[in-house]
Amino acid sequence: MSSVSDKIADVLEPFRVYILGCGSALPTLRHNASSQIVEVREKVFMLDCAEGTQMQLRRSRVRFNKLSHVFITHLHGDHCFGLIGMISTFGLLGRTATLHVHAPEALGPILKGQIAFFTHDLGFEVEFHPVDTTQPSVAYEDRSVIVETIPLQHRMPTCGYLIREKAGLPHIRREMIDFYQIPISQINNIKNGSDWTTPEGEVIPYSRLVKPADPVRSYAYCSDTRYIPTLYRQLTGVSTLYHESTYGEDHLQNAEKYCHSTARQAAMVARDAGVGKLLLGHYSSRYEDENVLLKEAQEVFKNTFLTNEMDVIDV
Repeated sequence: MSSVSDKIADVLEPFRVYILGCGSALPTLRHNASSQIVEVREKVFMLDCAEGTQMQLRRSRVRFNKLSHVFITHLHGDHCFGLIGMISTFGLLGRTATLHVHAPEALGPILKGQIAFFTHDLGFEVEFHPVDTTQPSVAYEDRSVIVETIPLQHRMPTCGYLIREKAGLPHIRREMIDFYQIPISQINNIKNGSDWTTPEGEVIPYSRLVKPADPVRSYAYCSDTRYIPTLYRQLTGVSTLYHESTYGEDHLQNAEKYCHSTARQAAMVARDAGVGKLLLGHYSSRYEDENVLLKEAQEVFKNTFLTNEMDVIDV
């Protein structure tokens, strides 16, 4: 049951990203392949699930049973080989809650066959949701969060994901509540737009009783993709953008050949979209020091950061 302080307090709920892996296809001792956890509005989502993800999940101390939805970008192994292993482990741990998997349609029958072959009496449902990688669409939505697909260009059907909070209600001005002795029972009505009438008949406008709602926060995950000059249009104003930066400009030809991006190109997307900050990742194993990638990106977009395993980033 909510207390009086809970109803009045202005508390910004956590919106965090846990980096479980930020390397590319070739496994190394420095980086795990792609996977992230996003914690938003008391929900836990996973973005990609590479080999070894469940071990990284343990290290992150995010509780397994809180994970409800997994979003897969594409069917290259460094983004999905860990999924069946994690599902099997969830069964061994006695999970009962449905796990929702969102991914390109081709994964559906593969995952169904793996579950049938490798698990027995799993104990929970795995519900598969095919996503359209060719156009922006809603992959998930509830009363407080929406997840949309971001069409990308790779060597197979691929999409990124945009996780966005829905606009919340305004905050009550505590001093006004105290001054007018407004009952706690009326706070939600005021937040939803009602004026307050005092016992003497004076109408206090709603606008005097509240402060603006918290700004809507959003997180975009774009991996893997070639540089798309128009991508910024779907990312305009995003709080935090993760954009693959497999190569530096020294290997631009490889980026073009394998449909990846350079760090500089990632920064161009961030700059054109006017995002709050840019996170780099999906590094090629050829780079022993990713600071060369960071430097190239910061020349275009200053508020750029490298990601590393076990980083926890506030969106």
